[in-house]
Amino acid sequence: MGRLLEDLFSKAGLTVHSFDRPLEKERMGRILPECDAVFMCTPVHALVDALGEVAPLLGENNILADISSVKVKPMQQMREHFSGPIIGLHPLFGPEPDAGTALRCAVCPDTSAGEKDTRGMEEIFLKAGMTPFRTDAHEHDKAMACIQGLNFVTSICYFASLPADLDLSKFATPSFNRRSESARKMLTEDSDLFTALFEANPYGAESVRRFKSFLNLAAAGELNLLSDKAAWWWWSKNIVPGEGP
Repeated sequence: MGRLLEDLFSKAGLTVHSFDRPLEKERMGRILPECDAVFMCTPVHALVDALGEVAPLLGENNILADISSVKVKPMQQMREHFSGPIIGLHPLFGPEPDAGTALRCAVCPDTSAGEKDTRGMEEIFLKAGMTPFRTDAHEHDKAMACIQGLNFVTSICYFASLPADLDLSKFATPSFNRRSESARKMLTEDSDLFTALFEANPYGAESVRRFKSFLNLAAAGELNLLSDKAAWWWWSKNIVPGEGP
């Protein structure tokens, strides 16, 4: 993601300096204090160690940001290492977005970030062809616990529960194949990443407990009740189930 943002920012005419391991401390010490914004493009489990290397080199005019898929904990960690303005970011797309993908980015300003800081960050993303929108760290993490975390957990449970002694492939329907393909990369290549994100999200376990309560209703045979309740997602978007896109 760091390389993608570097490419998007550079193409937009912004000056970008990138640093990767092994870190060039002397060069970083010269360049970082003069930057408008410093982006921490690290996995959530590596952020604290990276902040220990980077934060002492920052200046009072820097805005410090991260781009991880959770916000509450990373923003707290940045606050513990840096006294200047902090903004949590989450680009809602992967490092290789398909052509035509809407490049939306959640912007979560900390209380340390003023309106000028936040608008400046939004301008950076707008110049690079992305669409920023504001939220806060808790709303963001609650949403990602549903969209990202619960999707991961339920996919794991679903495919783990399939019986290995039954040849399901000859019975596979198009809808089953679509579900299998959509989950394949997440479960076979990115499982460690999604596990770390789930564990770092303070609302992850709550979303699973809520889902479990609905599974209990399914086990009790309340499928019509659940179907009616589930339809709110499409009705809320003025899409009638079975019609439209």
